[in-house]
Amino acid sequence: MNHYTYRPKGVCSSRIEYDLDDQGKIYDLKFTGGCNGNLKAIARLLEGKDAREAAEILQGNVCGMKGTSCADQLSKAIFEALG
Repeated sequence: MNHYTYRPKGVCSSRIEYDLDDQGKIYDLKFTGGCNGNLKAIARLLEGKDAREAAEILQGNVCGMKGTSCADQLSKAIFEALG
């Protein structure tokens, strides 16, 4: 299991942390800051799910006029980790 920390840009959350196992599954996803209830829901929905598939679904999701969102930033974090 590998642990990752990502500093999102342009959103309310200040940190995204998660683990990826050897099969590319997401575990222990946590956001610092942001919309607490929504981000906890995302973490629960993605627990044990395929990271690449999750990133593809979340990519391009925007929050208001920001041009990105915490979910979109998570997709960037995952793609970066997967290489």
